[in-house]
Amino acid sequence: MIYFISDLHLGLGDAGDVRREQLFRQWLKLIARDATALYIVGDLFDYWFEYRTVIPAPFYRVLAAFADLVESGVHIHYIIGNHDFGHWRFFQHEIGAVLHWEDVQTEIHGKKFYIAHGDGKLEGDRGYLLLRKVLRNPLAQRLYRWIHPDIGIWLASLSSRASRKHTEGNNPHRTDYLFHFAKQKIEEGFDYVILGHQHLPQKKVYQQGVYINLGDWLEHDSFARFDGETVELLQLRHFLNPSASQLTTVPV
Repeated sequence: MIYFISDLHLGLGDAGDVRREQLFRQWLKLIARDATALYIVGDLFDYWFEYRTVIPAPFYRVLAAFADLVESGVHIHYIIGNHDFGHWRFFQHEIGAVLHWEDVQTEIHGKKFYIAHGDGKLEGDRGYLLLRKVLRNPLAQRLYRWIHPDIGIWLASLSSRASRKHTEGNNPHRTDYLFHFAKQKIEEGFDYVILGHQHLPQKKVYQQGVYINLGDWLEHDSFARFDGETVELLQLRHFLNPSASQLTTVPV
């Protein structure tokens, strides 16, 4: 099985943060039974910035769970989102995950997948694309690491909150632009387009392809699973209790 998940925003600091972490670690143990790969499609953390010898301390339990998953033989692919762009070497060197700074185009069991977080897909949003380029610039991040970690990670968390306010307050039609982007990729020949960022789980059939938005774990506890033939969009309650109702597929 191949699993896909996004937008947990661990470290958000809201009342549900501890619950999200506990459920997520439980979920990781469950998927270890049959998973061959896990794709984290951005914004696993609400903020992340690492130094040569320092990482954000609140996430150590989740990081240990990832290490256990990799040791059990599961391949982890981590696509960087707009909240967790401060990665450097830890996930690759200490956990054994593969970091992807760009969208992933891959073939799995004969199906063509286009996998991306979803930020930067709004046509004409040049301001965000420029900011994204600056924030991810290796030189800019190297200079930022001269700031003491306690201050640097605190500033990263403040920046994350500001980014969320901008995203929530801008572009009321963000649902449409991600589906519009997905339709373009399906027309290019992709069987599945899997995105996150939007925080609204969706599965839509378009022509011969399928668009899936993974939703989030702030409200929906949703994820996707590929069994080699089809991709299911599920919620944690269905995963724990198969008789519970599933998320629906919408033909377009």
